[in-house]
Amino acid sequence: MQPDITIVCNPEKLDERGCKETPDLIVEILSQATAKYDKWLKYKLYEHAGVREYWIVAPANETLDVFILNDNGKYELAGSFGKEDEVKVGIFEEFTIHLDVIFRD
Repeated sequence: MQPDITIVCNPEKLDERGCKETPDLIVEILSQATAKYDKWLKYKLYEHAGVREYWIVAPANETLDVFILNDNGKYELAGSFGKEDEVKVGIFEEFTIHLDVIFRD
């Protein structure tokens, strides 16, 4: 897989070739060509691999869907957010992203 954005919190998960273990957070940015692949196939692969957080960004709609891996190893929709929202990054204690900065005109 080649995610659009990958967050790895533990440097020991990295080597000279990249990430050798499961990333902590993956962000996929939808396009018309990749939407089905990102919303279903990658979703299932990342869930199975144990990626703790999976974000799907839809620039055309200015929306973000956040999925969190639950204790049973399945994704739960933590929320759907729009341009006016502030989103807490679940893998970090006190870090939020203001989506109006992301979805600028």
